[in-house]
Amino acid sequence: MLVRRYEMPWRRAYEVYAGITWWLALVYFVGIGVSGALPRQLALPLALVCFAMGLLRVAQALRMLVLRASLGGRGIEVIGTDDLARWCKDPASVFLGFGFEWRPVHSQRLYELAKIDYREFAVSPRLLRLLGYKAKPQPDAEIGLPYIHGVEPKEGPLHRPLQNFEGGTLLVGTTQSGKGVALANLITQAIRRGDVVIVIDPKNSRRLKRVVERACADYREPDTFLEFHPAFPERGVRLDFTFNWQKPTEIASRIQAIMPPDTAGAFSAFGWDAVNVVVQGLVEIEERPNLVKLTKYIEGGIEPVLESSLRRYYDQTLGAGWRELPEMKKLLHDAHRGNLKRPSEAASADLMAFVAYYEHHIAQNQRNKVIDAQVRTFRHNREHYQKITANLLPILSMLTSGDLGKSLSPDPFDADDRRPIMNFEKIERAGHVLYMCLDSLPDPSVASAIGALALADQAARAGMRYNLGSYRRIALFVDEVSNVINQPLIEILNKGAEGGIFTTCAMQTLADLAKRLGSEDAARMALGNLNNLIALRTKDRPTQDFVVETFGKTAIHTVRVGLSHGSDAHLGDFSSSYSTQLTESFEEMVPADVLGKLPNLQYFASVSGGRIVKGRFPILDPDATPRRTPGNAP
Repeated sequence: MLVRRYEMPWRRAYEVYAGITWWLALVYFVGIGVSGALPRQLALPLALVCFAMGLLRVAQALRMLVLRASLGGRGIEVIGTDDLARWCKDPASVFLGFGFEWRPVHSQRLYELAKIDYREFAVSPRLLRLLGYKAKPQPDAEIGLPYIHGVEPKEGPLHRPLQNFEGGTLLVGTTQSGKGVALANLITQAIRRGDVVIVIDPKNSRRLKRVVERACADYREPDTFLEFHPAFPERGVRLDFTFNWQKPTEIASRIQAIMPPDTAGAFSAFGWDAVNVVVQGLVEIEERPNLVKLTKYIEGGIEPVLESSLRRYYDQTLGAGWRELPEMKKLLHDAHRGNLKRPSEAASADLMAFVAYYEHHIAQNQRNKVIDAQVRTFRHNREHYQKITANLLPILSMLTSGDLGKSLSPDPFDADDRRPIMNFEKIERAGHVLYMCLDSLPDPSVASAIGALALADQAARAGMRYNLGSYRRIALFVDEVSNVINQPLIEILNKGAEGGIFTTCAMQTLADLAKRLGSEDAARMALGNLNNLIALRTKDRPTQDFVVETFGKTAIHTVRVGLSHGSDAHLGDFSSSYSTQLTESFEEMVPADVLGKLPNLQYFASVSGGRIVKGRFPILDPDATPRRTPGNAP
């Protein structure tokens, strides 16, 4: 049994001929009624029936012709910030461009169009304009097939509740398909709502940055916009990714998160321990950890930190005259004479004496665990220590070389550097908009490390917000997510909604993510944390399969026509049969190959728990309308 009525709009409009015939009959009955050839009591009802049937048939024909006229699609639309504001009056909803909700009837029309050449049934868009529709067909020069959006002649603004985006949004599309335009629309809305906005852009899109700056100028205070760019440190801010923490071990976890994903577990654990020992030691001597200090004491040795820690420990436990103790004096004398073997050239004579006293004259129950860990590292074979930290030091060196070291490990006492020092807590409390350009084209390794460290710090901040109570809503946008994804970002996707973080990730293919995470299963597991999916044009088959799996299936009608005939030797013996069979089968809601034929800026989306929409994003031109003064946002 067919639940949905079958329709076939891709044919000649035979209803037009039927309508003309009915109206000719109308004229006939009116004529014979006036002439008296037929009683008026009978002619008038017949004329009314003919008029009604003619009107019905013409309406059916017009509906079909309008649908065929819409096969020309929609051209790319450019709007200004004032136009966008008109569509975003309600801050509790998200504007997703223009389109319609995708229903089974649209899938049916799309499957039927795959069997024919749509150009044979296209009708001039003038018909749409005559009927009051806005007809702006897609030019032939544009990429993609226009009829995909044309299966529905009526479209309108698409809005979904903001709360539906708490679970994260994935934006997938191939190069130049419109991801930047989509991000520009979503980021502008987040800025207009008053969210704290953090944009991680590995490519350094000038157009996207210009849109973000314009949105800040229109809707926020003059100093809201902040920029970070590794290639142009002088025009941005300094960022301290090791400033916010509740436990010293959090810093070690952040550094571990930026290590290559394919690093063996044992070496990753050694790297974590090496960082943790240094961080704990710096905290013990009341120094704030940063990347430069971590690199210095992991690469050059823990000796300066250990010596300061032991001096502080002896001052607190042995009193001011601890250097005059007989055992200490003897050890100092032996150390300065070279009687104590030094494990490294960086170890001073005083340090050798301090360590020896700690090991032989301090009772176990009086020892400090932080110092114990430093002594263990100090006594570790230097060559072996360098081997087990070999995967850590390149990462730290990348983040501390040249001007980047001053940008990521800012010195608040450097009077010559007037750039603001920011961290995610300050950005959040002040309601800033941070645009992070990672400059991945000339230096992808450093860009990946900076982005991963920023995400690790943001994940730690999310945990702090979760523990202490969230403050302002944070809108996190990560372009080219395959360049920077790590375990902290997955944790943000998994649990960030509880901390008030709304995350939007953009990528090109599933294969890019699988390469970064090690397997396609790991990539699918990470993407499973994103509740909403916006798919622009995608050419990669695994990515297409992932998208259509998310959209699900629907019932598609198929008509099978049979015609047979036969004859024998006797004249006049002839037989013929004609049969029509209508069947139903479950097929993909959106065929996978259609995703590779989408025009620029057009998309299919699964939002709000499975609601499928077909839409198109307008290009947001920040120079299309005059600037507005801050404070006009709703």
